[in-house]
Amino acid sequence: MSPQTAPSSRFPSLADLHHKRILLGVTGGIAAYKAAEVSRRLRLAGAEVRVAMTPAACRFVQPLTFEALSGHPVAYDMFVPGAEAAMGHIQLSRWADAILVAPASADFLARISLGLADDLLATLCLAAEVPLFLAPAMNRAMWLHPATRSHAAALAGRGAVLLGPDEGDQACGETGPGRMREPARLVLDLAEALAAERLLSGIRVLISAGPTREPIDPVRFIGNRSSGKMGYALAAAARNAGAEVTLVSGPVALDAPAGVETVRVETAAEMHAAVMARTGGADIYIGTAAVADYTPGRVADTKIKKHGEQLELTLIRTPDILRSVAALADRPFVVGFAAETGEVETYARAKLEAKGADMVAANEVGSGAPGGFERDENALFVCWRGGECHLPLASKTEIARRLIRLIADRYYAENTDQDP
Repeated sequence: MSPQTAPSSRFPSLADLHHKRILLGVTGGIAAYKAAEVSRRLRLAGAEVRVAMTPAACRFVQPLTFEALSGHPVAYDMFVPGAEAAMGHIQLSRWADAILVAPASADFLARISLGLADDLLATLCLAAEVPLFLAPAMNRAMWLHPATRSHAAALAGRGAVLLGPDEGDQACGETGPGRMREPARLVLDLAEALAAERLLSGIRVLISAGPTREPIDPVRFIGNRSSGKMGYALAAAARNAGAEVTLVSGPVALDAPAGVETVRVETAAEMHAAVMARTGGADIYIGTAAVADYTPGRVADTKIKKHGEQLELTLIRTPDILRSVAALADRPFVVGFAAETGEVETYARAKLEAKGADMVAANEVGSGAPGGFERDENALFVCWRGGECHLPLASKTEIARRLIRLIADRYYAENTDQDP
């Protein structure tokens, strides 16, 4: 690929918030008191802040608190006389450079996921055409409930960025995931996320994700356990970083991320063909797919019936997609993934050399692993020639955001034209 010039935003700081117009949304929950500190820190970073509250939030913290901290009247009622003529839901959403909802309750995530606009803050989010950042805060059981996870995943797929939640003690006396991220960290994460919007601007990213299915007969197949969640999270994170993203996906039960070109395939051979057909236009290739290493040598035309106690299948090797991309003369920056049941770091380094990749991200899978296949959390060991790092356990959305930044740093380090 041709040399690229790294954007000045590669190394974000609170300075990235200077002169930014941030609409801070506050929803109902005990963590609403933390939003006051978020507002204060945003202003200290040089941002202009306006606050919108839900009716439930006003029962935890008085609007006057946020008016004093932000220096502006607080919006909380769609039906205040004269509000539309001044700065109603459309005007306020157009004023903002970004919206940060902190805390974002389970109820609020559900409502905006479904596109409901039954209070001012939900209406602002629905009418907005700027980045939306959500800092979830709720009881651990509420966060882990399938309905909440589904709403969070849907919002992330549409482009919203989830900042947290963290684990820790909760107001109810329980401990677990669902705690709102602390204000200092949250504001720094917001600055990083806003800087990341330009991180891969003009860069074309190709990602393969999900499993492949190798047919045995018309009703059976062999394959790998993979939900595709990590690859889809990376596609969304790369898109949020400004990249032009193409996702080649095996069969998964996930909606295609908004703003991402998605190509559906089923077998390893189909995935290999789809990836190789698109590498010519890619600057970065990320191979997260759990591709079957072997495929049946013969596929039965009809369903195989049960006969005897054993059934023998002859399996043949499938094309090695990662090695094929890395071997190209005009190759993109190549990132491989490795799912291992032990000795993760050893196997990751071996794969880096054996496949000719530029970077390998590896995670432990299996019954005792904290993250991995079909889970919403992951932890990665990432290595490249001359370096390595650990990305500790977090949501796959968070891991994807961190990994995209790391990939971008390594990509620019290897491809930036030092003598323009």
